[in-house]
Amino acid sequence: MSIDLSNLRIGIVGLGYVGLPLAVEFGKRYPTVGFDINKDRIAELQSGTDSTLEVDADELAEPAHLSFASDPDELKDCNFYIVTVPTPIGDSNRPLLTPLRKASEMLASVIGVGDYVIYESTVYPGATEEFCVPFLEQGSGLTMNEDFFVGYSPERINPGDKQHRLPTILKVTSGSTPDAADYIDGVYASIITAGTHKASSIKVAEAAKVIENTQRDVNIALVNELAMIFERVGIDTEEVLEAAGTKWNFLPFRPGLVGGHCIGVDPYYLTYKAQQLGYHPQMILAGRRINDNMSLYVSSQIIKQMIARGIHPLGSKVLLLGLAFKENCPDVRNTKVVEIHSELGSYGASVDVYDPWIDAAEAKAEYGIDLIDNPEAGAYDVVVIAVAHDQFRQLGARGIRAFGKPDSLVYDIKYVLPASDADDRI
Repeated sequence: MSIDLSNLRIGIVGLGYVGLPLAVEFGKRYPTVGFDINKDRIAELQSGTDSTLEVDADELAEPAHLSFASDPDELKDCNFYIVTVPTPIGDSNRPLLTPLRKASEMLASVIGVGDYVIYESTVYPGATEEFCVPFLEQGSGLTMNEDFFVGYSPERINPGDKQHRLPTILKVTSGSTPDAADYIDGVYASIITAGTHKASSIKVAEAAKVIENTQRDVNIALVNELAMIFERVGIDTEEVLEAAGTKWNFLPFRPGLVGGHCIGVDPYYLTYKAQQLGYHPQMILAGRRINDNMSLYVSSQIIKQMIARGIHPLGSKVLLLGLAFKENCPDVRNTKVVEIHSELGSYGASVDVYDPWIDAAEAKAEYGIDLIDNPEAGAYDVVVIAVAHDQFRQLGARGIRAFGKPDSLVYDIKYVLPASDADDRI
């Protein structure tokens, strides 16, 4: 089926880790407006800088048809809108849909007959049509599938990953009618070299996204629980996993902290919908409980090791290497390292945090943590490798131990060091 894209004019709503790469790719081929309500973010991008580090200066300067705006009026000439706003969780781990509502209300003021609105934000199955579309219809006076069309294409951006980029990640697409689905699929296919997968409905596409991260969450919870069991048995978890991994179909998950904006959040969108429908999900919520409490378990293990070595927690000096929720990324959303910082501090330890990837002002504003510029050599009773940044791997055991006192404890959460070079790990 031939799709006419000659009059395509793209509007991207939300310019974070997901929206900016989309705007850059579309801006290479089509008139594209990148919109964000954060005027500082727009000024930053107009100056050629991306603080998320997803797009470098050369990539940002490449698109010939890309402009940035914080005024909704500058979106009115577009006819294909993509919403990439955050979908966090609020109190009691319930979906917080305020950003989606506000984006939909704003778009209702600019969309016209024949336009398309596609959502990429992670939601529960049914949210696009049941939650977002009513705001579009009420604010615009238009009717879905008569005047405008809607689609859902789940984002698959992996922050900090320079190998799996937007064009090389297969894209799931969907639309509110068969013809709309074809058109939306054709638009994405024009920039996605890896190809597209057209789902039969918007709900299928929404569900596919939310279970991607739910599956990972449950599997990580399993190995986290195994790690707690093996610690009691007195054997090394990594050694067990390596032995089990010699079987061809053993999945290579590793224990650790689960933070960020996806794995630790998305499952709650699915469990929320399930509970609305009268089903109480057991495995998913059990996995969430395990992973949400892993930072407390790690903290308790560190305290136990300190006491065993004669290091009194009260008045001790602890260095946390890393604050980001994952390696080689400046994203601190929902990072579980903060909980370790708080828990160790509650025992009277003085805790320093060093992370060369993180903006110090953001860490202070978000968590009240003052990052240090450089750790002092030989100053710490405990050194915790909390994030596997390349800089920490390059330090090696000698470099990391240099931060500690002669009898210091090195606790490796991320398996950065060989087992023989760390005093303890998950």
